[in-house]
Amino acid sequence: MSEKVSTLDVRRRIGDMLNRVALRHDEFIIERKGKPLAALVPVERLEQMRRFARHHALDVMERQKGGVLTDDQAMELGLEAQRWARQQQKKPRVKAK
Repeated sequence: MSEKVSTLDVRRRIGDMLNRVALRHDEFIIERKGKPLAALVPVERLEQMRRFARHHALDVMERQKGGVLTDDQAMELGLEAQRWARQQQKKPRVKAK
């Protein structure tokens, strides 16, 4: 689960937060005025989300035989990637020895 932090907390705790992300794979949602602004996640998670989005975009393009995505299809593809990423966050992490 992602921890929510304010932009002020980030300024004060950035070193600690980076260590937690790198070593424990913690994730942070950075908020400004109570609204989500950005996320601090391990690079592996970002790469995983990019690979997933790229894979599904290629699948959609293959189904269309080189056609162009409609706005609705592009929106659905993005929402599907978000759902998948959130499901991955809920899965228990395996600790390395």
